[in-house]
Amino acid sequence: MHSDTAQARIPTADVLSEPSAPTWDPQQYLRHAGHRTRPFLDLLTRIPELPTSPARIADLGCGPGNVTALLAGRWPEARTTGFDLSPEMLHRATQEYAGPTTGGGSLDFRPGDITDWLPEEPYDLIVSNAALQWVPSHPGSFAAWIHGLRPGGTFAFQIPGNFTAPSHALLAQLCDTPRWRSRLAGHGARYIHLLEPAEYLARLTELGCAVEVWETTYHQLLQGPDPVLEWVKGTALRPVLTALGDDADAVDAFLTEYRDRLRAVYPSGPRGTVFPFRRIFAVARKEA
Repeated sequence: MHSDTAQARIPTADVLSEPSAPTWDPQQYLRHAGHRTRPFLDLLTRIPELPTSPARIADLGCGPGNVTALLAGRWPEARTTGFDLSPEMLHRATQEYAGPTTGGGSLDFRPGDITDWLPEEPYDLIVSNAALQWVPSHPGSFAAWIHGLRPGGTFAFQIPGNFTAPSHALLAQLCDTPRWRSRLAGHGARYIHLLEPAEYLARLTELGCAVEVWETTYHQLLQGPDPVLEWVKGTALRPVLTALGDDADAVDAFLTEYRDRLRAVYPSGPRGTVFPFRRIFAVARKEA
């Protein structure tokens, strides 16, 4: 699956331009909702019971709200709030999921930037699903978030760990080609700040938590024409599409180049296209 081209160097931080704040498309993001939800379900099974009931829960980077609703399903008596910076995502989440829950709790959604979010009250659970990769400073927030937990509370997250995979390496390389560099340099290589599992383990144990950290590579079988391109359109491509804006010709040209590169390393098979995807998980329980 990996080609020599896909393993080429990703531009280093000193040559990256400031990436655009992405505009999100909830419908595109949810095209592979089943595969995107699976890692959160695996994370959810490892979160221990919460210290109080009804619990107070925060979901950082809640997106369209579909996984926040899973939190309300496990703790229906809880008061659960999803925070996100995207008006489009918050609108979808509020329309689909906000309101009372079956156990007498509630589910609501609020604007919130993970970069500087701080707990405004004690929480039993602070969770984040596939969002912290957008925040270069996120490990520096761990202490404040854990401080905001009740004794015995949990901080848990899941993030993609596949940013050296062909899907992302090829994107970074294309953005840095002469044709696109002036508009897009840096937009495809914005994840170099992510830590490896052992580093997350060290950070969280230093904060006095009982910690479980692991990684999983999901070998996903995607369906439809150019499914890897469609997947990345919902996530890593968002800053690129935002930067190109309403320049339809540029968008079409870029997507065509990127699509052709993806086809070479993710060939379609008789039952679909295999798309390996590594993810990193952490569950940190504060001392009771």
